[in-house]
Amino acid sequence: MYFERFYDLDLAQASYMIGCQKTGECLVVDPVRDIAQYLDEAKSQKLRVTHVTETHIHADFLSGSRELANATVAQLLLSDEGGEGWQYTYDDGNQVKLYDGDTFMVGNVRIQAVHTPGHTPEHLSFLVTDTPRGDTPSMILTGDFVFVGDLGRPDLLDEAAGGQDTRFIGARQMFASLRDTFLTLPDYVQVWPGHGSGSACGKALGAVPTTTVGYERALSWWGKLVEQGDEDAFTHELLSGQPDAPLYYGRMKTENRDGPALLDQVKPLAELSADEVKAKLAAGARLIDTRRKEEHQAAAPVGSVNIPDGGTIETWAGWLLKPDREFILLAPGNRAEALRRKLWMVGLDHVVGFIPSPEELDTAPAQPIPATELSQHPDALILDVRAKAEYEEGHIPGARQLHAGRLPWTLDTLPRDREIVVHCQGGARSAAAASLLRTEGFAVLELAGGYDAWAKSQNA
Repeated sequence: MYFERFYDLDLAQASYMIGCQKTGECLVVDPVRDIAQYLDEAKSQKLRVTHVTETHIHADFLSGSRELANATVAQLLLSDEGGEGWQYTYDDGNQVKLYDGDTFMVGNVRIQAVHTPGHTPEHLSFLVTDTPRGDTPSMILTGDFVFVGDLGRPDLLDEAAGGQDTRFIGARQMFASLRDTFLTLPDYVQVWPGHGSGSACGKALGAVPTTTVGYERALSWWGKLVEQGDEDAFTHELLSGQPDAPLYYGRMKTENRDGPALLDQVKPLAELSADEVKAKLAAGARLIDTRRKEEHQAAAPVGSVNIPDGGTIETWAGWLLKPDREFILLAPGNRAEALRRKLWMVGLDHVVGFIPSPEELDTAPAQPIPATELSQHPDALILDVRAKAEYEEGHIPGARQLHAGRLPWTLDTLPRDREIVVHCQGGARSAAAASLLRTEGFAVLELAGGYDAWAKSQNA
């Protein structure tokens, strides 16, 4: 059996390839939309992608399952569990519906679907058995069910997808899935989850890639509660302290359920002149300035949102941008194509070109103010774009907390007749958030150094 883990650091998301070297077949589980990595790996291992599946209808990224199955003419196997409203609504003619207990073979490797609701109603986990070595599963791919040291949160449907009190049903389902399925497995079974540390799909995910059933049984926060049958304590602990859910998760959930748009053959990204960029901005396009925040603040291009190139561009793009317009990248030519592919992960497909320099664009300074000058803006709204947990640990008196990942959907709740001073913990998130508000026509200032700088100034 061949096994490979692919990991996207920005999304903290894992996908997997399982192959049979004897027959040359392989399965990909939970792929992202940039499918070149799977095609390249399969080719290097002399494998063919014959099966594609996913553990559930994802909310934090746009799935690549449809894209990969279409490109390879593979069989697409999708959950039909969960009841009305939680099943996939598209069918390209190559799909097989999966139910609890269903099995299929990838060469000599047996895959068994196990219904493990809790994070979502339709969620499946996959038991993997290398049959030439025996008839016992050696691993389970748990998706957003069991993580290393944590569990998938059951409140995302309430927080970001328009559900109402589904968290309590989900918590009870999670308890039952652990008791009746996960904890019945042998301790040696390896656990390979769909996310790692940094994902908003749980609150305390471990940084190591894998664990075992026995390790989680013995050392997880939930193991004793499930074995003792204490569902109330389990539910309270599972639901408390979950991080803010960005509102783009609702869009991802819907698009993944109804079928993500196929990218097919993508043309090379064109380099645009300053005049072409200005014309597109005037027509409603948005410029994504991928430079460091300090460069953006020194000369912010009109109509731009600052989302720096780095380990958070996919997440922040999902937070701050809607796919309702064309996008242009302000980025070096040798980075533009890679950045476009990152935006695919959150469904921002309409990138129409790039410009390598802002020199001929209309710009204006957007320098943040030091914390010592905050008192000079007594009538300003202080907007804290950190997470609720950060805010509760300490905040500027009178500040309004609004997670940056909720801004595009809540602009009508912000005042246009007074200044807004935006801050986060240290200044990175607030620079991106402030650039969006500035582009949307708000009178915005940033607080240099964020809450950390303000707190330091109070003790000076």
